[in-house]
Amino acid sequence: MKPISPVIRLNPVDDVVIARRQLITGTILEEENGLRVAALIPAGHKMATRAIAAGQPIKRYGQIIGTASQAIEPGQHVHTHNLAMAEFSREHSFGADFKPVDYVDAPATFLGIKRPDGRVATRNYIGVLTSVNCSATAARAIADYFRRDIHPEALADFPNIDGIVALTHGLGCAVDSEGEPLAMLRRTLAGYAKHPNFAAVLIVGLGCETNQISGLLEAHNLKENEYFHTFTIQSTGGTAKTVALGIEKIKKMLPAANNVKREPVPASHLTLGLQCGGSDGYSGITANPALGAAVDLLVRHGGTAILSETPEIYGAEHLLTRRAVSSEVGEKLLARIAWWEEYCARNGAEMNNNPSAGNKAGGLTTILEKSLGAVAKGGTSNLVDVYKYAETVTAKGFVFMDTPGYDPISATGQVAGGANMICFTTGRGSAYGCAPSPSLKLATNTALWQRQEEDMDINCGEIADGLATPQEIGARFFQMILDTASGKKTKSELHGYGQDEFVPWHTGVYT
Repeated sequence: MKPISPVIRLNPVDDVVIARRQLITGTILEEENGLRVAALIPAGHKMATRAIAAGQPIKRYGQIIGTASQAIEPGQHVHTHNLAMAEFSREHSFGADFKPVDYVDAPATFLGIKRPDGRVATRNYIGVLTSVNCSATAARAIADYFRRDIHPEALADFPNIDGIVALTHGLGCAVDSEGEPLAMLRRTLAGYAKHPNFAAVLIVGLGCETNQISGLLEAHNLKENEYFHTFTIQSTGGTAKTVALGIEKIKKMLPAANNVKREPVPASHLTLGLQCGGSDGYSGITANPALGAAVDLLVRHGGTAILSETPEIYGAEHLLTRRAVSSEVGEKLLARIAWWEEYCARNGAEMNNNPSAGNKAGGLTTILEKSLGAVAKGGTSNLVDVYKYAETVTAKGFVFMDTPGYDPISATGQVAGGANMICFTTGRGSAYGCAPSPSLKLATNTALWQRQEEDMDINCGEIADGLATPQEIGARFFQMILDTASGKKTKSELHGYGQDEFVPWHTGVYT
């Protein structure tokens, strides 16, 4: 069998190759016409395959990822010391890569929980939400009463309930009562209150906050009933009384919430939130394309996938507009990019500040490079719609939601929009969960899998190792999605992640 090359070439026109493993100075790469490694190249990092003059563009994935900040010789390490961010024109062709969806004849199924109104859940939680930070302590105390690790007897008779979770935040006051930041918070809370993975919900407030519960209910047509209750600390008579009231209400809801059964439902009821965090040089080669392959399968089976993290598609958005089903959809995406450019300028920030220290240590250099790998999570399916943060996703197929690149904020918006599962790729080992939606973790490299398997659900490093293709891992992961939706616990669920990762986006000014 032919030996596996120590480097990965992604496109014939690329100026760099990616090291599968650490390359030692003097190594000869026969696959690259006898190229000699000029300096140590860490695993996942880039090496120049030709001489590049200062100021010249550098390509990876067949796309520009920046310009050389100094002359680069063949075999040299290409990274932050000699590769800089570049501004360049991009042709935003709308629908150039549109293609009819090849739907399967017999869609896959999973064991879901049918709600009375026809929605389908992948999990069965009771949620305790808060209108303001002041009620967070009371909400957590209510949920803690039912924690299986502290009070195993509390839910002993209710095995079909996944848990009672308190999703708290630091917002809700000192903001414009008519502004977009408050509207965004209410949109997020309403999305969670209506999420099918919640059998029942309490909303706990203080009483005098800007985010009045009555305003939240009115804005989103929410009405109290036997499975949806709201109250405030001030009207109840204090913290202890509020906690006692919340515990009592949940106790009354437990029997009905537990009275569910899983039954076969079509995969069209699945909505995936696509995330990447702790990305590295392998992300765009292994886990992201594998997730993209699974997304393409889900779309063919009638399901929905939400790509987000707008700053992390910057510089690659032209690849998405080419897949837009209409110029209107393409323009909606470009409008969000323009908003971010203005938002960053107004706050003295740069779009290229997105790659973190961990991203750079893993081999990524500019936001352009990171974005080109990030969009691979969305596969090749048509882009059918674009949504604002936490808007309810109604379209079927591949969509985009405007969010920051910060994973907890981004995934919170996706779940508020209806995502009943999160798929999270990582090359550095991000620890993450997102109650009430289960989160699956895809490791980008085998070294991470071997080091942190207890947190990872699948090893996509087999692709870089030459042992599997993205399509093969994608098909395997698609089955894992169905199994998880049917109730199989993810690694993050087993560790108890999910409550602390609820982080609504705040764009406004505190007053």
